[in-house]
Amino acid sequence: MKPITFRLAFALALALAAALWPLTPTAFAATAAEADASAATATTAGAAPDTRPDIVKRGEYLARAGDCIACHTAPRGKMFGGGLAMDTPFGTLYSPNISPDAQYGIGAWSADAFFHMMRTGRTPDGKLLYPAMPIAQYTKVTREDSDAIFAYLQSVPPVREASRPQALKFPFNQRKLLLGWRTLYFREGEYQPDPTRSVEWNRGAYLVEGLGHCTLCHTKINLLGGSSQRDQFAGGLIPVQNWYAPSLTSDKDGGLGDWSVKDIVDLLQAGISDRGAVYGPMAEVTYHSLQYMSDADIRAMAAYLKTLPDNDPGRKAGPSAPTHTRVFELGGQIYAGKCALCHGQNGEGQVQHYPPLARNQSIEMNSAVNPIRIVLNGGFPPGTQRNPEPYGMPPFGQELSDTDAAAVVTYIRTAWGNHGSPVTEREVNELRKAPLH
Repeated sequence: MKPITFRLAFALALALAAALWPLTPTAFAATAAEADASAATATTAGAAPDTRPDIVKRGEYLARAGDCIACHTAPRGKMFGGGLAMDTPFGTLYSPNISPDAQYGIGAWSADAFFHMMRTGRTPDGKLLYPAMPIAQYTKVTREDSDAIFAYLQSVPPVREASRPQALKFPFNQRKLLLGWRTLYFREGEYQPDPTRSVEWNRGAYLVEGLGHCTLCHTKINLLGGSSQRDQFAGGLIPVQNWYAPSLTSDKDGGLGDWSVKDIVDLLQAGISDRGAVYGPMAEVTYHSLQYMSDADIRAMAAYLKTLPDNDPGRKAGPSAPTHTRVFELGGQIYAGKCALCHGQNGEGQVQHYPPLARNQSIEMNSAVNPIRIVLNGGFPPGTQRNPEPYGMPPFGQELSDTDAAAVVTYIRTAWGNHGSPVTEREVNELRKAPLH
């Protein structure tokens, strides 16, 4: 997306903020000052962390469920010391230090202040958090779980390193302008169980919608950096990273409607299943978070995901577009020489280590981003407790031209009854430049 588009989008966000925000500047200043004073008091006053071993252990589990370590630990950095660079269309964000260091981390915070941050998306001094922190999801976390996470974070070694300043472009570095985004996309409040559903379903919903913050990737991001309720879980391209997070709804493009609960559990917890394997950003989620979750919680998440409705049936993948005969033949030749040994002559695969390609929804999706990237860059599913030595996919980017890569991806998307559309050389060429993460 071109920079001018984002500038225009941000200008629109400012206009919406001005139209929707009900406070006068004077009233806002007074309200903000009161919030800052109240939050600052909560930093050093109020509830102290619970040091009981069982609470700390539970907090560690919940921090894993929230995947806190993945964002708040830089490569080769100290645990929870922050500094992870997160590239966005608006500039680079750096995760803060959340270790218990009193000067640079959250060592001077109270449990009240930590919960205030989780529920409201504001730091103890009233500063608005950027939505790279999943504030719209973490607001659903209960006070009990927040206190346990805080207790765990206070138990880890402190890191005496200052958080790196954010490197966002103007005007995106003006935090108060986040009020417009929050007006549109942030709804403060704890998850409310659905009394018509089972305990297991509600547990899964709480984890998926809250700590798991699955919608952050599996929902299309619009020009304002937010997402509509209509598009929840319907899949979308992850900005800058250029991986496509597939739909999780029952029938949409790549959805889970015909997956068994076991297949979903295996994919989330082990990183592989009879239906496929996880790569890219999802592999990191499984590695850092999901593999450590209990069987009961993973099954609850799977039970909830199975029930997600398709709110837009018109977006379901249809019949494949016509493929040029010569392209199909070239792709078939490349497939026979480089792919069939592992994935089978007819795309049947060798489950679970070599996923089937025939009738594989991740291959047939409207977006061809993921199969193109896998062919070019290869990759491994994550090493997990249930799959400690994963089988990998070799990269073919150096061996295949754009023409050849487009042909073989087109072939696997349209052969064996698959309903994907052909891939162009231009699509392949664009993804050769994508970052390898």
